[in-house]
Amino acid sequence: MHRFRQAAPMTSIPLNLRGLKCPLPALRVRKALKGAEPGALFLVECTDPMAAIDIPNLMRETGDSIEQSSAEDGLLVFHIRKAAA
Repeated sequence: MHRFRQAAPMTSIPLNLRGLKCPLPALRVRKALKGAEPGALFLVECTDPMAAIDIPNLMRETGDSIEQSSAEDGLLVFHIRKAAA
């Protein structure tokens, strides 16, 4: 994963998925994206190591994108943009 120091824009929607285990982080992200407007930006934080695989795979399925990601001290952070309709 890549590490970025830039903070998420103020308009990001936080998803605190810390402590949830596979497959819950990916399922919660899928649910949030399904109900979101095109272009919505989510700030996803999770601690399950499998999310590093599951969430990028989910993005390939849905067509949404990970704009930034980082992993530090067991915390995975994804900046996910909902694709245009």
